[in-house]
Amino acid sequence: MAEGDLEDFAAALNAAGIDGWINAMGLRLTRATRDEVEAELDIGPQHRQAYGVVHGGVHAGIVETLASIGAALHALPEGRSVVGIENHTSFLRAVRSGRLRATARPLDRGRRTQVWEASVHDEEGRLCATGRVRLLVLEPDAVLAGQRPGAPG
Repeated sequence: MAEGDLEDFAAALNAAGIDGWINAMGLRLTRATRDEVEAELDIGPQHRQAYGVVHGGVHAGIVETLASIGAALHALPEGRSVVGIENHTSFLRAVRSGRLRATARPLDRGRRTQVWEASVHDEEGRLCATGRVRLLVLEPDAVLAGQRPGAPG
């Protein structure tokens, strides 16, 4: 592994504010390397569904976001980008308030796909959700929804 591979990009990504979903949800990255991505989220009314618990989409979004960031940090040095093609998230414990903490790590990083696994815990360290995301690695000349990934749009 080359020096710098474990560089932490969390502060730079938080400051960049380029992901609308992350900003809308209030997700804060606390660590972002090519081998591990961590984040936290303070639960507010915008995160709850009608029963007053955190919406499953929030958990699934956290899982996909952390996996995507880690996979991208691994692919970008080669000029590649990644897109999620499968997200399987299981909801294990309902949570209504407090802070969620999540971590994602790679299970497999192949030439064409990556698979990442993530977990979401409540303030007391109890597992609330777990998920696995499969991502497609795109070549530098790939077009996604009519333009190259990362192009202004």
